[in-house]
Amino acid sequence: MPDAVPGLQPKSSHPYWAQRVDELKAPDAPPEALNLNVAGRRAVGPLQGFGQLWQKTFRIPLAGASVAPAEVIAEWKAELPRFKPAENRFYPSPGGIAPGEVVLINAWTPGGPIATGVVVLYADGESFTLMTPEGHPEAGWVTMSAYVEDGVTVAQVQGLARASDPIYELAFRVMGSRLQDHIWEHVLIELAAHFGVKGQAVEVDRWLLDPKVQWRRIGNVWHNAQIRTILYQIAAPVRWVRRLLKRA
Repeated sequence: MPDAVPGLQPKSSHPYWAQRVDELKAPDAPPEALNLNVAGRRAVGPLQGFGQLWQKTFRIPLAGASVAPAEVIAEWKAELPRFKPAENRFYPSPGGIAPGEVVLINAWTPGGPIATGVVVLYADGESFTLMTPEGHPEAGWVTMSAYVEDGVTVAQVQGLARASDPIYELAFRVMGSRLQDHIWEHVLIELAAHFGVKGQAVEVDRWLLDPKVQWRRIGNVWHNAQIRTILYQIAAPVRWVRRLLKRA
C-alpha cells in the first residue's frame, strides 16, 4: 500500500504505479454503458479540488473467515462491480484492476444521472487505489486494502478527497456525504458476505483535515460530470434526428 499518492507516476518508478499521462483514455464500453467525462480528462487529487478536505476510513473485520489479505484483494479486484449498490454500475476496462486501467462509472443520484470513471493509480497484492478525473464529484483517491489485526483479516476503504466544485460541495453538505458513506458501507458488507461473514458492522472514522474551500478552483464547475451527463441525455432527441437525416 502506498504511503502517499502524489499523482500518476512514471512507469519506471514502480511496477505497481500507473504510468504518467496528461489525458485519460476511456476504454471501449459495453452497449449498456454511457461512456462520458473520462476521455481527455486529467486525473486530479485533493490539491486540485474545491471543497473541504476529508479523510474517511471504513473497515470491516472478516471475523470467522479463514481468508488472507491477498485473497480478499484478489476477489475484490475480480468482483468490484458486483459489490456496488444497484444504482452504481462499474465497468472495468478489459485489463481489470491494474495500474493505468480505467473503470467507467454510471450512477444515479438524487441530483440525476452521472457518467464518469476512475483510473487505477496503484495496485499490488494487498491494496489498490482509484483516482478521480476532472468532473468527478470528488477530487482525490480511494484505497481499498486488507490487513491482519489481532489474527483477523480486515477489509478497509480509505478515501482522501475534496468535492470537485461548488455544486458538488453543496450537494455533499446537504446529503451527498451520507450517500457516499452508504456506498462504501454497502461495498464492505457485500464483500464480507462474499466470504461468508454476515451481521458484522462497518466501523467508520471521519476526519475533516481542512475546513476551508479553495475558491481558486471554482472554475472546476466547467467539467462537472453530472451537469454534462444531464445535458447529454436532454440532447438525445437532437442526436436521433441528426442520425435520421444522415440516413436520408
